[in-house]
Amino acid sequence: MISRSHHNGGSSTAVIEQMELADVSNFLSEKESKPSGPQSIHSLRISEADRNRICDDPVENLPSPTIQASEKPQRWNHPRVNLFRTMAAFWGFVVMGMNDAAYGALIPYLEEYYDLSYTVVSLVFLSPLAGYTASALMNNAIHLKFGQRGVAFISPGCHLLAYIVIAVHPPYPVLVVIFMVAGFGNGLEDAAWNAWVGNMANPNEILGFLHAFYGLGATLSPLIATTMITKGKGLPWFYFYYVMIAAAAIELLTSIAAFWGATGAVFRAANPRSTDTKDSRMKEALFRRPSARVTWLCALFLLGYVGIEVALGGWIVVFMINVRHGARFASGMAATGFWLGITVGRIVLGFVTPKLGEKLAIAIYLPIAMAFELLFWLVPQFYVSAVAVSLQGFFIGPMFPAAVVAATKLLPRHLHVSAIGFAAAFGGSGAAIFPFAVGAIANTKGVQVLQPIILALMGVILLVWLGLPRFQRKVE
Repeated sequence: MISRSHHNGGSSTAVIEQMELADVSNFLSEKESKPSGPQSIHSLRISEADRNRICDDPVENLPSPTIQASEKPQRWNHPRVNLFRTMAAFWGFVVMGMNDAAYGALIPYLEEYYDLSYTVVSLVFLSPLAGYTASALMNNAIHLKFGQRGVAFISPGCHLLAYIVIAVHPPYPVLVVIFMVAGFGNGLEDAAWNAWVGNMANPNEILGFLHAFYGLGATLSPLIATTMITKGKGLPWFYFYYVMIAAAAIELLTSIAAFWGATGAVFRAANPRSTDTKDSRMKEALFRRPSARVTWLCALFLLGYVGIEVALGGWIVVFMINVRHGARFASGMAATGFWLGITVGRIVLGFVTPKLGEKLAIAIYLPIAMAFELLFWLVPQFYVSAVAVSLQGFFIGPMFPAAVVAATKLLPRHLHVSAIGFAAAFGGSGAAIFPFAVGAIANTKGVQVLQPIILALMGVILLVWLGLPRFQRKVE
C-alpha cells in the first residue's frame, strides 16, 4: 500500500488517499476473483448497514466521499467572489473588535451612570457567555442548513439588534441581557470566518490580517468612546452605540451581499464526510479520538488566551486610573495602545509564525509576553506600564490565528467548522469568565489583582499549547 502526504486547506489527506487506494485494491481483487457478468437490478441494493447509516444522519445522508488529493486550497482573491467575501469578513471582525473593546472603555462611566460596584458592572463581561455557548452548539447546524449565508444574516442582525437596544440606555438588567445577543453574534461569526479563512492558502498571513482587523476595531473603539465622552462636552456613554449601529448596518449589508451564494447545499458539497462514523460532526470532534484531543486543547488554549486579551483590555483603563493614577483620557489611550499592539503584532508576526512553525512560534511569543507582564506589574510608573502593555499586546496578537491554523492542520477537513467553531466559541467564553472574575476579586482586593491573574493564565495556556501533537507545515 502506498501513501503520500498532501496538505489541502489545512488538513492532511494522507489517510484519505490511503483509504482510496485500499478501496481500489479491494475492488480489483474482487474483480479478479469473480468473473464479471450481467447483473440484475436486484443485485444493486444498498446494504442494511448503509441503509441504517443513511437513516440515522438525515442531514448528511451521502456515503463518505473522499477529498481529492489534487484539490488545491482557495485563495483570498480567487475565485473572484472570495475577494468580496474576505473584505466582508474583515469588516465583521472590525465590528467584533469594537464590541469587545468597548466594555473596558465604558466601565468607569457605567459605574457612575448606574451606580454599580465592580462585581455588578462586571456582569457586562459575563452575560455574553450565554451567547457564546449557544453559538458553539448551533454553529455546525446553521452551516449545514443555511450555509455561510445564514451566518452572514444572523450575526450582523444580532449585533444591530443589540446596539439599538443599548443606545436607548435601558435599565441595567436589560443591558446585561442584550449583551447575550451580541455575544451570540460574535461567537457565530468568529467561528465561521476563522474556519473559512483557515482553509485558504497562506492561512497564517490571511488569518493574521483577519484578526488584525479585529484589533483595529478594538483600537478604534476605546479611542472613539473615550474621546466622545471626555472631549465631547458632556456626551453620555450610550452615544457611542450610535456609531456601533452604523457599523453593524454596514456589516449586515456587506455580509449578505458577499455570502448570498454560500448556501447550505454549497457548504455540504464542499465539506463532505471523510470518515464512516455515524456520529454527528460535533460529536466526532468532541468525543472521538484523536480529533477530540486537538479540539479540547485548542478550545482550552483559546479560553485562556481570549480571557487574557479581554481582561487586560477591559480593566486596563480602571487599573491605570486607580493604581497608576493616570488621567482619564491618558488611561483610555493606554487601552488603545494595547489593542494597537495586538493589531500590529498580528500583521507583522503573521509572516514570522509560518517560518518558525506555529508550535515553536507560540512557545517563543508567550514567555516574551510574560516578561512584559512582569514589567507592567512590578514597575509602578504610568508610562512604563503603558509601553509594557502595548508590547505585551504585540506578542500575544498572533496566538489566536496560530491556534486556528494548528487546528486545520491536525483535524480532517469535514470537522473544521465543528471543531474550530466550538473552540472559537468556547474560547470566546473566556472573554466573559475571566474579566468577570477579575472584577469580582477586585471588588474586595482592588483592581491590582489584574496582573497576577494575567501572569498565571499565561503560564497555564503555555502548558496547554505544549500538549498539542506535532504537526507538519502546510505545503501549498
